[in-house]
Amino acid sequence: MNTTTQNNIATSTAKPWLIDLVLLGALWGASFLFMRIGAAEFGALPTAAVRVAIAALFLLPIALLRGQGPAIATHWKATFGVGVFNSGMPFALFCFALLTINSGLAAVINATVPMFGALVAWAWFRERPNGSRIAGLVIGFAGVAMLASRSAGLHAGASGNAALWAVMACLGACLCYGISASATRRYLGGVPPLATATGSQLGATLFLALPAIWLWPAQMPSLRAWLALLALGIACTGVAYILFFRLIERAGPARALTVTFLVPVFALFYGAVFLGENITQWMLISAVVIVCGVALSTGIVRLGPKPKTA
Repeated sequence: MNTTTQNNIATSTAKPWLIDLVLLGALWGASFLFMRIGAAEFGALPTAAVRVAIAALFLLPIALLRGQGPAIATHWKATFGVGVFNSGMPFALFCFALLTINSGLAAVINATVPMFGALVAWAWFRERPNGSRIAGLVIGFAGVAMLASRSAGLHAGASGNAALWAVMACLGACLCYGISASATRRYLGGVPPLATATGSQLGATLFLALPAIWLWPAQMPSLRAWLALLALGIACTGVAYILFFRLIERAGPARALTVTFLVPVFALFYGAVFLGENITQWMLISAVVIVCGVALSTGIVRLGPKPKTA
């Protein structure tokens, strides 16, 4: 087999997962845009509730058609519990934060999810990170502290205290994602990904239903807000879940994790173009620090010489 043929085969093999990676980054980046639009009229909890309800209605027929009904029924307790930490709580926390801070800033903080995942795995499974990963955790959280130290990315009229609470809400959401990842590994190993995704959205819907009804806005939200939540539930949650699990299958968890670097890029772009959000130099510097920390803490980049293999 000549070199040209080998290169063509490698390119054709790499293209599918690369396309999934870029699409997933674009969809999850857009989720912050749509959450900000929806939360402004619906409020934080109703926005999160409508998002997961739409995602559940989108995923459930697909799961049933693919014969995943028995798996959902068998593992409903675990999938519903994971849904609270994987979708219900973090979506509500991000919506709350987006009432104060810009979508791009929230997406940059969201890039710390792998770091929280490493910390939770360390506490839960005693997976002690090496020196390089510990350095990454310190650098990453230093980047978040840099963001929180200035009133960059605030809505007009928002105070510094409000920004601090918003950043804390984002970090709480990231911690929830880290817990859900370890919980999925602990309790849902071997369960089909589509069943896990569908069950988690059903669980998140039940978790948020009563608070959303209680806090439902007195005035009917606009068509723009409804369309934002429709896109958020179907594209940024339902379709994104399918892409994410397919990406893990095609490229492996390590490559799938690199979508974390694309999400803030798309979110900053969408926010600037569609919402007129201001991207400051301090935000970009902090984002670079956070990305460097994530790369080290997840093992994508390693300090020092590579370990020798037999």
